Amino acid sequence: MPVSETFDASQDARAPSARLRETLLDALLEIAPFEGWTRASLKEAADASGLTSGEVSLAVPGGITDLLEAFAARADNEAARIIGDADLGRMKVRERITFAVRARIEAVAPHKEAARRAAEAAMAPWRVGLAHRLVWRTADVLWRSVGDKSTDGNWYSKRAILSGVLASTLVVWFASDDENAWRHLDARIDNVMQFEKVKARAKKFAARAPNPMDLLGGRRGTL
Repeated sequence: MPVSETFDASQDARAPSARLRETLLDALLEIAPFEGWTRASLKEAADASGLTSGEVSLAVPGGITDLLEAFAARADNEAARIIGDADLGRMKVRERITFAVRARIEAVAPHKEAARRAAEAAMAPWRVGLAHRLVWRTADVLWRSVGDKSTDGNWYSKRAILSGVLASTLVVWFASDDENAWRHLDARIDNVMQFEKVKARAKKFAARAPNPMDLLGGRRGTL
């Protein structure tokens, strides 16, 4: 079974470095909408929090990259909490996933501009793979939160598809508003469901179809 990269807040919160990181993150979220996620804004957040350079190094040895991960992890945890409080038993799978994506976006809604600039920072050339890794981790959290227990190839395909849905919905949300984002999300989920139906029909057809090698069997000697 694939190993999840989910941030474990219950364990990490016991470490002094985690508490310092949360303090820094809180301060930076007030600065990021105007200054972005930069080394200068990190220093400004540290000064506002009264943290020494040594405490900053302890909290975020990777600098802004560590804070981007912490911000994503905080939102993932909040989304998981929202989903956990919902009555998922009354929802179909597509309704659960739609609800999960909305919960994840609503988790960062109070800091929308900071989240938009965080997405830009995560895609910086010197942070190769960070944005992809964070979106994948979020997709994993959302699937597990709605009860997914797959361990085969579906584990990867579900998270790959949801990563694309989540990323594109965030782009729309950053550029417009909730209404447009939810409309886009519904359309993307519809596309995925149609694809799954076609794929299921193709599998049934393939199972009933004759083996091509059997059809060619009588001609093998002439090839």
